[in-house]
Amino acid sequence: METVRLDRDIFQTTAPTGVIVLSERVASVRSAAVGIWVRSASAHEPRPKMGVSHLLEHMVFKGTERRSAQEIALALESRGGSLDAYTSRDTTAFQARVLDSDLPRALDVLTDLVRNPVLRSSDLELERNVVLEEINTVEDTPDDQVFDLVYQTLWPKHSYGYSILGTRDTVSALSTDDLKQLHGRAYFPANCAIAAAGNLTHEQLLDLLGKQGWFDGEGGTGKGEGAPPVPPAVRGVEARHSKDSAQTHIVFATDTVRYADRRKYALLVLGNVFGGGMSSRLFQRIREELGLAYAIYAFTSFYREMGVAGVYVGTQPKTAAQAAAAIRAEYAKLAREGLAGDALAEAKQQTQGQLMLSLESPSARMYRLASFPVYGEPYRSLDQVVAEVAGLTEKEIADVAAEFFDPRRQTVVWLGKE
Repeated sequence: METVRLDRDIFQTTAPTGVIVLSERVASVRSAAVGIWVRSASAHEPRPKMGVSHLLEHMVFKGTERRSAQEIALALESRGGSLDAYTSRDTTAFQARVLDSDLPRALDVLTDLVRNPVLRSSDLELERNVVLEEINTVEDTPDDQVFDLVYQTLWPKHSYGYSILGTRDTVSALSTDDLKQLHGRAYFPANCAIAAAGNLTHEQLLDLLGKQGWFDGEGGTGKGEGAPPVPPAVRGVEARHSKDSAQTHIVFATDTVRYADRRKYALLVLGNVFGGGMSSRLFQRIREELGLAYAIYAFTSFYREMGVAGVYVGTQPKTAAQAAAAIRAEYAKLAREGLAGDALAEAKQQTQGQLMLSLESPSARMYRLASFPVYGEPYRSLDQVVAEVAGLTEKEIADVAAEFFDPRRQTVVWLGKE
């Protein structure tokens, strides 16, 4: 076992089985948050199996070798805790939040889910319908659906462009053999990262994980999941999709940088100024001055191999063209001028404050710890990250603004009435 101290109360252990374990002690709380990240998700799926990672995430909750679905649901909720899971493009994650005294129970339940699901055919038919209803929910929620269309437009031939939920056709065709094959080749220790934060110690966490078998043997026979190389996104195109809705939903988006690229801090600063809140340029221009929208915001997402930045707006069909033109004008201004002087200082302060405030809960600290092994970034303390933001120069900001906020680079997806 190789354990290193990353920070005052943060430790990381790499076990012979390959599993990476991180923890942060937060002695001031009476709770603990713990999660298991499996490095397998939609980015690793072939097109005919689109949605298999998400369906497997659902299916593990239907029962394990030791627990029924109801027993899984009651195991932590009956103690006031919570149990949840999600599938992203890079990982499938299972996490719990419990009283500190219930950490052993949480790890027992999480390990059981991840390592020992039964994956019965009789359960698959029921859960398949649940996922199909989830797909229906997205299609009934155009401000969600438009983002699926954005990723499809940016990467039409790559798995980063696939729907995480899959399609009706692909989900309907998945079998228990598909689920078992995915589980066998991806859900093994060396393909997992475990992170915890709260009123716990690293030694306690390792002891509990050892009792759950995470350090036994050689980590499993699976080879892990490899995502195909990511090509540059489709840039500067427009795609229009018809939908009978009260609003036209528009997203401007482009590919940016991977999670481990330090330019992400400049993108976060620029995103805040552009559309990060009520004081942002887009909110003030599109909502306050022109009255064209209720919801308008900028977003940044970073993944293991790429990133996405853009803008969402929902507006009336008759004002959609005006809103899009005004957004383009703001893109052009930011790309041309960047940020300088007081504007840059205020933007950096806003981003620093957000970063610090975002880590007030054990769950948030757990997610942050998991991000380092999941996204391939060396550990950085919060102080180092804050200093990185503070040290951004006008030229660094200007270079990132000119490259990623050029309106000609943006792919624009419209969803609404023709």
